[in-house]
Amino acid sequence: MSEDLQIGVIGLGYWGPNLVRNFRNAEGATVSMCCDADSRRFRGIAAHYDNMKFTTSADELIESPEIDAVAIATPVHTHHELAKRALMAGKSVLVEKPLAMRVEDAEELVGLADQKGLVLQVDHVFMYTPAVKQVKEIVDAGKLGKLFFIDSVRINLGLFQHDVNVIWDLAPHDLSIVDFLLGRMPRSLSAFGGVHANKGIEDVAYLNLDFGDGLIANFHVNWLSPVKVRSMIIGGSEQSLIYNDLDMSERIKVYNRGINIVTDEQKRRFLVSYRTGDIWSPNVGHDEPLSIMAADFIGSIRHKKRPLADGQSGLRVVRILEAAQRSIKAQGGRVML
Repeated sequence: MSEDLQIGVIGLGYWGPNLVRNFRNAEGATVSMCCDADSRRFRGIAAHYDNMKFTTSADELIESPEIDAVAIATPVHTHHELAKRALMAGKSVLVEKPLAMRVEDAEELVGLADQKGLVLQVDHVFMYTPAVKQVKEIVDAGKLGKLFFIDSVRINLGLFQHDVNVIWDLAPHDLSIVDFLLGRMPRSLSAFGGVHANKGIEDVAYLNLDFGDGLIANFHVNWLSPVKVRSMIIGGSEQSLIYNDLDMSERIKVYNRGINIVTDEQKRRFLVSYRTGDIWSPNVGHDEPLSIMAADFIGSIRHKKRPLADGQSGLRVVRILEAAQRSIKAQGGRVML
């Protein structure tokens, strides 16, 4: 392995150029080759970076002895095949979310990476945001108390996908956040979706997860909304928290508001009182999440450790997505996990 990791990026559409930029700026690595089926996309990259090779052949990039690791930013249905070929060629792999379209494919990639001692990382970029890390610190410190509910909304107008529905496109962001915060899988789920544009592809969907012990999580994802919303509410027995990714000044607000429950022994019933207290907003850093994620990928390869968003994290999200798809086709039927 050369002094700097030589990274190849496959896919230069919407997300690929962001990976190129962050890996080129990262310490200890550089992007030496890019691949895209559309050679017209090379010009935009070449204008900003010198000494970079381009190819329309994924095989050429994957098989190049100069490449140490591969970042994949291609349509979802190609993730498994490309990642498998890269791992078989002895390259560590970063895959855009979701990891694969089927649980068995995701399991194969995780097993293959472990067998070969390679890094498999999923681009669950929100796990690397300073705001989400701060939310986890608050949750882990018990400041919210026992968690009661999580309500997440990720809606906007477009971008429409043609190979996956809105759950596979948008929900991995929030599912990976919740997986990071809780560290456990839900016990069951139910999902509903509506089709309005592309035949057979849901563009509005609602997903309900039951984690047991009274904790439920709801997710609304939507390509048809006239406004863009990126928010998550976490309610607890002691305090509640709102994470608004679009609020540049106060991404996190913690509310000392809720209820107190006492038992009236004489009347043999519960009495509920309401608590209204202070609101506080912690200071959140502004480091670019993709830069942090790139550094984690590079460090994981160099130090032979698991990245934060490892293959197992990606596999858990795919398990939920696949179960959600079954539930949608069953008109919201509950699926046990």
